[in-house]
Amino acid sequence: MRISDYDIGPDHPPFVIAEVAQSHEGSLGQAMAFIEVAAECGVQAVKFQTHLAAEESTVHEPWRVPFSLQDRSRYDYWQRMEFTFEQWKILKLHAERHGLVFLSSPFSVRACEWLDALGMAAWKIASGEVHNPELLEWVGRTGKPLLLSSGLMAPEGLLALAQEFQCHGSSVALMHCTSRYPTPPQEVGLNLLETLLEAEPSFPVGLSDHSASPVPGIVATYLGASLLEVHLTLHERMFGPDVPASLTPTRLKALVDGALFAWSMRTSPVLKSVQLERLGFDPAIFGRSWVTTQDLPAGHSLTRSDLAFKKPGGGLGYEDLHHLLGQVLTRALPKDHLLEINDVHPS
Repeated sequence: MRISDYDIGPDHPPFVIAEVAQSHEGSLGQAMAFIEVAAECGVQAVKFQTHLAAEESTVHEPWRVPFSLQDRSRYDYWQRMEFTFEQWKILKLHAERHGLVFLSSPFSVRACEWLDALGMAAWKIASGEVHNPELLEWVGRTGKPLLLSSGLMAPEGLLALAQEFQCHGSSVALMHCTSRYPTPPQEVGLNLLETLLEAEPSFPVGLSDHSASPVPGIVATYLGASLLEVHLTLHERMFGPDVPASLTPTRLKALVDGALFAWSMRTSPVLKSVQLERLGFDPAIFGRSWVTTQDLPAGHSLTRSDLAFKKPGGGLGYEDLHHLLGQVLTRALPKDHLLEINDVHPS
């Protein structure tokens, strides 16, 4: 898979997406600030959600969690979050000026039309939209890469959907996701990510994480994940439903650095013999040899108390003890002398 200028796959560095979602609170300036912070953290892409209230919802849509006192209904909230087409164009240009790939999840066909007109490089289908055939059919016809989230779908269902898109010419990445905000460690479920990795090697696999910790993404990268998606908040006390499941800039930077470290470990298998050679391992420095514990005269018969096993190496090794015990010295030896085989008479 290729998204913009990035090759996506286990042999390539992880593709990290900073998810802004609705944390901009309907402010274009705030959304632009998120882009700037995401770029400073070293991610490859920034992602939003394109909600158009009249296109995706009605006034009858219930609150899942009534978090916003300023909005009378869920519909009012979507309206307050809306940007115009021209504003989305500004955000895409702002992202690209900061070296980021611009992505946004569509939630209606009109949103798809807008994002396609902007030339968005790939589609990220949100967990709730994998059951929306109208939207899936529309994005499938574009032939652009798709990132499919498994938050509300079992792995086998996600694989079947991905294979269907692949048959129609789209490259697909599978994003393991737990739709709990925030996700406790016992529900992150990286075993399910491993299931996706093993099921179909032709699909890049990623993690869409809501744990508010950099740890799952780093571990997932070592296991073989090629993409990471995490929510970003500018501060842990900001307002919004996604804030408890988001990474602060400091934690996002830790994720980016840690994931690259994990990828480097996974893709750099080590041969111990080569490693020791590169380390300059010298037995004379790190080893030990048999030495005398005191001054000894010529003709002395060696006992165990006459011998100590000390640094440096290069002399007789531990396995040579039987060549020394009971043997007679050919010459006088000083204390701490590294014993040699010619220091004793032949048996």
